[in-house]
Parts: sequence; C-alpha cells; structure tokens
Amino acid sequence: MTPPVFAHGSLRLYLLALLEERPRHGYELIQALSDRFGGTYSPSAGTIYPRLSKLEEEGLVSKSTDGRKTVYEITDAGRAELDARRHELDEIENDVTDSVRRLADGVRAEVNDAMRSLRAELASAAREAKRAATRTPASSAGGTSGTTNLHVESNRAVHEADLVLNEFRQQLRTDLRTHAHRGRLSAESVTLLKARLEQVRADVLATLTDH
Repeated sequence: MTPPVFAHGSLRLYLLALLEERPRHGYELIQALSDRFGGTYSPSAGTIYPRLSKLEEEGLVSKSTDGRKTVYEITDAGRAELDARRHELDEIENDVTDSVRRLADGVRAEVNDAMRSLRAELASAAREAKRAATRTPASSAGGTSGTTNLHVESNRAVHEADLVLNEFRQQLRTDLRTHAHRGRLSAESVTLLKARLEQVRADVLATLTDH
C-alpha cells in the first residue's frame, strides 16, 4: 500500500490556501498542486473532489456553477481555519517533497538491485561456459576450432546482453523519474517491476540450463 503523500488533514489545509488565492474549479486545483510542487505531486480527481465535498459540508468552501464547470471559493469560516493553521503550510510542502523523493529513490534502488543480479547471473553463465570449453578435449584441429568458436560466441553474447541491460536500465530510470515527478509512481509499480524482472531472470537462466 502506497503511503499518503499528504499527512492526515494537510491536503484540506493546502486546498484552502489555494482557494484563498482565488476561486478555482477542480482541475485548476489539481494543476496548481502539481505546479506548486514542481511536478513531484499530481493528485487524482478521486483524491481532490471528495475533500472539496467535505470542505463544503463543513462550510469552509462554497461552490457555484460556471457553464459546465463547478467553481469552489473559500468562505469566511475557511479563512479562519487557514489563519489558525497557516504556520503548518511550509512544513506541509517539505513533507510532500520528501515523501515523493523517498519513493522515487526506493524504486531506483530496486531497479538497480534487480539489474545487478541479472547481470551477475549472465556473467556467471559465461564463466561456466568458458570453463566447460576448457575442459572439453579436442580430438582434432576441427574440435579445437569448434571449442574456440563456442568461447568467442559466449563472450559476445554476454557483451550484447550487458548492452541490452544498460539500455533497459537507462530507459526505465527515465520513465520512472518522469512518472515520479508527476506523483504517479506507486509501491504497486515497484512490486510489479520486481516480479517481472525475476521472471525474466528465471526465463533466461532456463535457456542456459537447456543448453
């Protein structure tokens, strides 16, 4: 389960702060939150609208219709709560930024560990192939040539696999950072990534065993 980016009660306070600046509709609030945190957090509509409804029930915001849009505006009661808790706003910004950064760092660490493990397995397989080739007696000049070719092909395959892994790692890191900056990276994504990488590793090792 992904830990919440905002601590309990903090998001409602931040929504009040944004509405104090000017009335906004729901999408504008989502965009304002994303812009305020430099893209590190972008809440979903399912996160924002229930909290706006709760604020309206408590009389802290009011809403009106502007065409097809619902516009929210802070009330006097909302300003009073905001004034009483204004000292918390700076702490909220720091907490959100730290929370998203920790999640992104955790994902990068998981990817790095999985890639190192897979590369180590491939290198180990190459060493084993080299030892097997050395132990295989050559009955003729042709046999010696075949053994040498096997060794060369094995080393070439390891090199190519290493290039593939490096390219995959760089591309995935870019994708993860992009989504982390938008607040869309979750612990479920990390779990799925680990499971898929472990399956890839098992599949690759199975082909080595077959040979």
